[in-house]
Amino acid sequence: MTDFRFGVSLRFLTGRDDWAAKCRRAEELGYDTITIPDHLGMPAPFPALVAAAAATERVRVGHLVLNAPFYNPVLLAREVESTALLTGGRLDVGLGSGHMKSEFDDAGLRFAPPAERIEHLARTVDVLRTRLDDVPPLLIAGNSDGVLRLAAEHADIVGFAGLKHAKGFPPGTFDIASAAELEERVGFVRARAGARPVEANMLIQKVVVADDPVPALTEWLAGVPSALGWSAAQLVDAPQVLAGSAADIAAKIRAMRERYGFTYFTVFEMFLEEFAPVIALLRS
Repeated sequence: MTDFRFGVSLRFLTGRDDWAAKCRRAEELGYDTITIPDHLGMPAPFPALVAAAAATERVRVGHLVLNAPFYNPVLLAREVESTALLTGGRLDVGLGSGHMKSEFDDAGLRFAPPAERIEHLARTVDVLRTRLDDVPPLLIAGNSDGVLRLAAEHADIVGFAGLKHAKGFPPGTFDIASAAELEERVGFVRARAGARPVEANMLIQKVVVADDPVPALTEWLAGVPSALGWSAAQLVDAPQVLAGSAADIAAKIRAMRERYGFTYFTVFEMFLEEFAPVIALLRS
């Protein structure tokens, strides 16, 4: 089966050789994309992506996603242009509006209201389109109406994480959106994208490949506020979680393609090896 695409979000940089080996391993396991988040305390996105491309031959590299308000759009266009060249045209540019107030505080940057951050994101998209002769594929990720409207109008790839701000909790605390809520967000984008072809990416929050995933999910829930009301049994069915045997997970991915239109799935680095048998199964 060739109509799926799989990515891994790498988050830990310990050295040049380890990084190169990890990127080559992702390629060997069948991943199609290596992405880097944009959080303080994690690898700087642009040099890490250049190194990832240098260590590999086939995989695309990209951001999932750049925190657009961190950047001057004109200077960002220069970074993108050089990185696209140095990665041999294998770059996907991922953008978001930013959501972690603590990181803005740490960087000494103003954490603007959502509308201003979305306006900055829109301006960034305009600058990239204007200043770059050959714009790499653009991914825009988010959950709000404002960000998803931009994605529907401008993105080649729309990123969904299936997360929402947890009401009554401090900024940066997230809850898992229900299947119906996620379906509504996907429908919001589809209605506004119209006939324009848009790829849909799902960022998976947890992978457990096991005949009985409940014990591992129960352990994971120990770090989740109990007031959010999730049980391990509920998580098995949640779109943001892939849990069960490899065959069960492969079936769930096919079902998610049918229900939501997701054809591009990204997992976190800690699931690099665990998820690989599912990729092999879907492509067998």
